[in-house]
Amino acid sequence: MIRIAIADDHAIVRKGLRQIMADTHDLVVAGEAGNADDLLTLLRSQPFDLVVLDLSLGARSGLEVLKHIKSEFPKLKVLVLSMHEESVFGARVLQAGASGYVQKESAPEELVRAIRRIVAGGIYVSDAMSQQLAADMARGGNAQLPHEHLSDREFEIFLLLGAGKSVTDTAGQLNLSVKTVSTHRTRILRKTGFSSNEDIVRYVSAHHLS
Repeated sequence: MIRIAIADDHAIVRKGLRQIMADTHDLVVAGEAGNADDLLTLLRSQPFDLVVLDLSLGARSGLEVLKHIKSEFPKLKVLVLSMHEESVFGARVLQAGASGYVQKESAPEELVRAIRRIVAGGIYVSDAMSQQLAADMARGGNAQLPHEHLSDREFEIFLLLGAGKSVTDTAGQLNLSVKTVSTHRTRILRKTGFSSNEDIVRYVSAHHLS
């Protein structure tokens, strides 16, 4: 039996994931958590084969939590389940140590297939993502688009600013100080060559990153 921990800050999503696993013969949800601290406590309390991790996990960044998991539990497999399109975060989560990426709008069968492949030692991404990764390797892995120069934290802030949020709103959502977000914003503008939040909003919209 494959023992799974699910981490999502929405109870209704966790319930849905439990139901999906209940309909299989080899998967069992052995624990669940609604925030990062509870997840880490859970992982320390008993063994799991895989974590299904939402990138939006309360105050802490899902990417930050992913890196923490891989640091403390290097052999534990992680499948990221996110509302964002794979092209937005797919490469970043693989670089951070995840073994796969599935969008929340995917069919339940795809989620189950991804879990089984990962536990068997494989990697799970869509065909489109595989082609994107292959193209990145072919060009030497060098970032080509402005947002690909950003760190994970900068990218999160970039997306929120691109959604029209103010520095203050962004700080509140990420549980950061306004000063910290302002500093990141300055670095974002320098790295991307943009001059204003309006430039970021237009870019995010044009590249379907929202």
